[in-house]
Amino acid sequence: MSQPAFDFGETELDDVSNPTYSVGELADAINDTLRRGFSDGVWVRGEITGWSDRGQHAYFTLVDDADRSDGTGNGRGKAVVNVQFFANARMRLRPLLQKSRLRLGDGMKVRVFGYLDYYAPNGRIGLKMTGIDPRYTIGDIAQSRDEVIRRLVAEGLLDANKQRPLSPIPLRVGVVTSVGTAAWHDFHDELQRSAFGFQLTVIDTRVQGEVAEQSITAAITTLARRSDLDALVVIRGGGARNELAVFDAELIARAIALSPIPVLTGLGHEVDRSVADDVAHTMLKTPTACAGELIARAARYSAESEAAFAAIVRESQLALTAATTDLSETAHRLARRTHAAVERADERLAMRIDTLARTAPAALRRADGRLDTVQTRLLDRATAVVERAGDRLEVVAARVGAVDPAVQLARGWSITRRRDGSVIRSVDDVSPDEPITTAVADGVITSTVTATVTEQKD
Repeated sequence: MSQPAFDFGETELDDVSNPTYSVGELADAINDTLRRGFSDGVWVRGEITGWSDRGQHAYFTLVDDADRSDGTGNGRGKAVVNVQFFANARMRLRPLLQKSRLRLGDGMKVRVFGYLDYYAPNGRIGLKMTGIDPRYTIGDIAQSRDEVIRRLVAEGLLDANKQRPLSPIPLRVGVVTSVGTAAWHDFHDELQRSAFGFQLTVIDTRVQGEVAEQSITAAITTLARRSDLDALVVIRGGGARNELAVFDAELIARAIALSPIPVLTGLGHEVDRSVADDVAHTMLKTPTACAGELIARAARYSAESEAAFAAIVRESQLALTAATTDLSETAHRLARRTHAAVERADERLAMRIDTLARTAPAALRRADGRLDTVQTRLLDRATAVVERAGDRLEVVAARVGAVDPAVQLARGWSITRRRDGSVIRSVDDVSPDEPITTAVADGVITSTVTATVTEQKD
């Protein structure tokens, strides 16, 4: 690059061929050159850093971390350009950003349009942003998501969590969310309105921003190590597409896939599926839907348990009725056979008496002897029949007694029910101050719950 010779001689200070600029004149000249060189504006792509809202305006730096060469083989590192996003442009582009479900912020890759401007007060060239191409940002998000999905599929992790068995009554739930948000209240309040005793273990987590990825991953990993949870729930409210993109992060996806506990997601977006949704055991649209799924499972288990108990009661009643019927039929058969035997004996006796009346005294004596023998034999046989029937009757009566609820009550058992008549099987079925009734052998006891204590199982 050539430089002018500094032999001033007698040359005029303001030579037209080699003018001297004031700082202000130089600033104007730079701006004129920029306007002529980029008269139609310019598209620039890069990553947003240092986003700052100042009133109605926003300022940020667009960064390009790609390796750049100056033609001599020496890298020149990253390049940056300052961007001014003034209020009129923000208002005009707001509908486009809302339609694309994008919210500008740090870490977001964008392709923006604007006009170069040299700002004399600080001596910097900046870009006055007037347009944006949302397809570039959406495409970058989709491309990153697809790359994560491909890696998970290659390692067999995409469906790993779906293969974890989910408890039919998932009452012990670990929750990863930002406590205090609408998403948390929707989920928590829905569970509170149910009749089931859900036990929540919550980790308050940042679900957007620079630390969200690490925070969510750490929370999932921490809860996944616990052995006292039936399910994990990852929830957040709706938001812009790029804010929800944190749930496309590979670290979060791997934490969910490797969790030994089934994971349910409710990330508050009706249209898009995140990678976290794809790897989770169950994907729901919203935090409220997540709570509804847990309640539905508990309700199905409760209904199935009630049905099973009702079936046991029915079978017991049928067995008792059948045993009673068998006992009655046996008793009737015994009575009929005894009466028939006695009648036949009476007939034979009458015949013998008639024969004896017509025979000689010797025959009478022989007949008396045979009669004594017959009578003895008949009595012995009838006694044996009655004894055997009595034994069978006692066995049947013992079986009937074994399934008779009254007998169970007499042995010290009791049955406790709620006001609606449903049987209480767990401390979770009752609430303090709730009236209950207990059936014992000789009556019913009415009481009120003052407290419940859950037995800790080893």
